[in-house]
Order: sequence, then C-alpha cells, then structure tokens
Amino acid sequence: MPGAKPYYITTPIYYVNDDPHIGHAYTTLACDVLARFKRLDGYDVRFLTGTDEHGQKVEKAAEKAGVDPQSFTDRVSGNFRALAKAWGFTNDDFIRTTEERHVRAAQALWTTLVERGEIYLDTYAGWYAVRDEAFYGESELRDGPAGKKIAPSGAEVEWVEEPSYFFRLSAWQDRLLKLYEDNPDFIAPQSRRNEVMSFVRGGLQDLSVSRTSFSWGIPVPGDEKHVMYVWLDALTNYITAVGYPDIASADYTKLWPADLHMVGKDILRFHAVYWPAFLMGAGLEPPKRVFAHGWWTNEGQKISKSLGNVIDPYDLVRRYGLDQVRYFMLREVPFGNDGDFSHRSMVQRMNSELANDYGNLVQRVLSMIARNCSGLVPEPGPLTGEDEELLGAVADLLPKLRTIMDAQLFHEALEAVWVVVRAANGYVDRQAPWTLRKTDEPRMRTVLYVLAETIRNLALYTLPVMPTASDAILDQVGVDQEQRSFAAVGQGGRLVPGAALPKPAGVFPRFVEEADAGA
Repeated sequence: MPGAKPYYITTPIYYVNDDPHIGHAYTTLACDVLARFKRLDGYDVRFLTGTDEHGQKVEKAAEKAGVDPQSFTDRVSGNFRALAKAWGFTNDDFIRTTEERHVRAAQALWTTLVERGEIYLDTYAGWYAVRDEAFYGESELRDGPAGKKIAPSGAEVEWVEEPSYFFRLSAWQDRLLKLYEDNPDFIAPQSRRNEVMSFVRGGLQDLSVSRTSFSWGIPVPGDEKHVMYVWLDALTNYITAVGYPDIASADYTKLWPADLHMVGKDILRFHAVYWPAFLMGAGLEPPKRVFAHGWWTNEGQKISKSLGNVIDPYDLVRRYGLDQVRYFMLREVPFGNDGDFSHRSMVQRMNSELANDYGNLVQRVLSMIARNCSGLVPEPGPLTGEDEELLGAVADLLPKLRTIMDAQLFHEALEAVWVVVRAANGYVDRQAPWTLRKTDEPRMRTVLYVLAETIRNLALYTLPVMPTASDAILDQVGVDQEQRSFAAVGQGGRLVPGAALPKPAGVFPRFVEEADAGA
C-alpha cells in the first residue's frame, strides 16, 4: 500500500504459564477490530501480538508439567496462535520472546541503557510476587493468612535478597509527568491516567531489572549469572517487531513510535511508567498511546479456576457463533470499564439487535427486491427529503466513527451504527414498499434502492466487528471485493441499477435455547 499512512497497534504479549482465556481473546479482539477498521480506511496497518515466554513463573510451570521450559513454551505459544486463528484475528506478526530476533533486540536495549548510565549493579532486597513477576513496596501490601504478605493483585509475595542490576527509575519522575502533561491522550481512559499520574507523583524507586535466582531468561550482556527482568525483556518486543536495534530500518522509521499499545488494566503501570522510561533512557521515543481496558466477570462472579467459572473462548464461539460473540463483547460494556458476561444478555443482544434489528432489515429488503424487482438492483426515481436524510445519515457516519474508534470507544461506535439501523427500519415501516407495489411501483423501486444502499454502507461499517456476516451481506447486495473499503462509502460506491443480485439468505438467525426449542 505505497504512500498509505502507517498505523502500528499491539496487544500485550501473553504470558505462557497457562492456556488462553476470554481475557486474552478480548484484548486481541479490540486490536483486531481497530486494525480492520484502519485497513478499510486506507491505512498501512501493522498489528502485532505474541507470547511472553521467560521468567520464574514459566520455569516453575514447566517444571510442574515435567518438561523443559522451551518445550513448554512451544506448546502454550501454539495455543495462543490457535486462538488467534479460531477468532479470525488478522495480526500481521506473532512474536515470541524466545526468538533470536528478540534476544538480540533486548540485549541491545540493555547495552544502550548501560552505556547511557541508566543501569547499575547493586543488591536487591524486597518483596516480589512470582505470579505477577513484579516487585512491590511495603506500603502496597496487606496481611494475608498464615502471616503471608499479599500484593494489590491478590498474589502472595516473598522476600528476596540477591545481587541485581537496577534501572534509575527514580530519576525519571519529572520527565514522565511532563510526558503525561504534554500528551493528555497518552494514557486512556482518563481514570487510568489519573491513577498513573498519582502513582508517579508519589515518588519512584529504582527498579531491579535482573535476577540470579533462576535461569530461564535472556542473559544480561557481559554478566551471564544474571537474566534480564521479565518485564524489560517482554516490553522490548514492541520494538523488536519493527526492526530494533536497526533504528534506520524502513520498518522502524515508518512504524515507531507505536500508535497504540492495548493492555489490561493490571499491567498498565509496566506500560505507562516503566516502558516509556526505558525507551527515553535509551534515547528512543515512547509510544503515542496506551489504553487499559477492564476485566470481565462471569454472571456477577469474579472469574477464577478455583470457582470453576473460567469462560472458554472456544466454547463461547461454538455455542453462539464467532461474529455474534465478537459483537457482544464490544457492544455490551463501555470499553475501558469492567464488565459482566451474562448468557442471558448474550442471547438478548443476538436476538433483539442482530436478528431483529439488523438481520431482519437485510432479509426483508433483499427479499422484496428478489420478489418485486426480478432480483435486480432497482432503478431509483427522484429522491425525497426522507430518502436523502437516510442516505445522508449513513454516509455521514464515517467521520463520526473515525473519531470514536480513535478513542477506542467500540461500544459507542456500534451504538452509532445501530442508530442508523433503527432509522432504516423506521423508514421501511413508514414507506411501506409492500403497499407501494400496488399503488406506485416506481416509488417502491426508489425506496428499495435507498434501503439497499443503506444496507451496503452498514455492512461496510460492521465489517471490522463481524467480518463473516458483513461479507455475506455485501455479497448479497452485489459489492465486489475491491469496493469493500471506506473509500466506497456514500456515493463513492453506489449500487448500479440493473445489476443482478444473488438469492437472499438469512445472516443472523435467532438463538433458541435448547429448553425453549423443545417447548
């Protein structure tokens, strides 16, 4: 795509101590939808995901499984690739921190930080949570059972004393605050930005960035008794994937700084505090934006293995359908907030919004064209004010969606689309083309043309969220593949009267629970 504006979006790389769950699918889904939207809008998109494969937690998980760490990470990383395929994610790259390209990049970043005086050797003594791969101050901990100390995440911490290299994080407090103040959109949503700024204003301590108590990690250059702290290793993946340490490469100069790092709220501190400090310490630009989304509960309960209520992303798709699940997860909850997964809500949205609102609009309009217009795109006559109003509303939606999507407000984007879906259904009811067939056939053809055009545009807008269903709708209104982009919105790609359309078929069936089906 020569000359197209680049757009670089990343998921966090997922930790391979366990199999993927609904939270991993949610984060990657958000990135996938935004990547698809940007591609349709003419951007040259690079969409990165992958797996974080080093650290004490992985070493212990491999030991428990009775295999070596590399074999363990090969298996679990493969599971994340499989999830991406099953959910239709369109990532352009999948990075693993055990790859040679990444080891080279992480060691190059380390060496640069040492050369610039940002890393020094000392001794670490403090509280460490293996589960989080994170260090915590005494003031952040609470007392747990049997005298244990508990981190804010709920993980147990242990007291660790060992030689360690440190990153001079304490020196970056003012510069980080200036970064946030000069770039108010750097951290989103606003509530998370406030949390990060409060944390940084509270004072920063130098960060331990190496360990000697385990060996599954990237060796520290020049001192192989130490392995790099897993977060310094992992965060580097974002620049590894665009060619670092070759900062003169075409990919690096085109794509860095990243347009968006999408993360869960639990790892915001690493991305919004440590990562920009590491980068600026190495003389590199920080990313443009970090968005931290919330967590899901299941029918009002916190999701956990011990409760047995983990949501399997594969089971969800098998039960409801991929496009339906993709839609629900971005429609149900204001993106950035915590949300509750409810099967009742899932079915309600599938039936009321997908089957009744959108699916019924498509099905009845295309069926009327098939019956009353010989299956050809109808020839419109003069347009009335109400015709122009509906066509204008669907075309004018694109600039609004661009603004909304750039703010990662996926739920608002879908609501904006549904405003037009509901308007189109209201237009059908008022115009009553089934009555016009008997009283004013040319007017019927105009109404059906306006509706077919509206459906064409709506299908383009829903392509990023529901690609399979939207492609099927575009097939049914006769839109060629080369016309499936936002350049064709409005008059740019209007349907050609007289073009033959295939036989219409339902796209969003109603979901019937098994108990209901037998009633």
